Amino acid sequence: MSCNWGPHFIVPSDTLHSFSGSVVLRESFDNELLEKELEVLGYSGVPYSAANPWYFRKMGQETWIKIGESTERVNDFSVQWDTTKVKNGEYQILGLMHVTLRENGNEFVICRQNSVKVQVAN
Repeated sequence: MSCNWGPHFIVPSDTLHSFSGSVVLRESFDNELLEKELEVLGYSGVPYSAANPWYFRKMGQETWIKIGESTERVNDFSVQWDTTKVKNGEYQILGLMHVTLRENGNEFVICRQNSVKVQVAN
């Protein structure tokens, strides 16, 4: 059984899916659920760093374009997306959360993704 430890979008939110101008994208992850997921997978370790690259793509396209990347958990892994540089329309945003863990001197990375449809209307 998988535990959805994240990423969990803060922005875009359940109610905010229409963007214009400069938008700050943010998301978080849950330590307790991460520990449960590790247990299910047969791993253990202490999280010591996390990185969250953000991507977008126009609906119907296959290729993702990187918006930016954040390692600042205290700021909810926020990055700024200037939507004035893309055409109006429907897009997907992808958050790809990487958490690096250490155990007995060994490092490994666990990763989860979340995507959402948004409307850009400048």
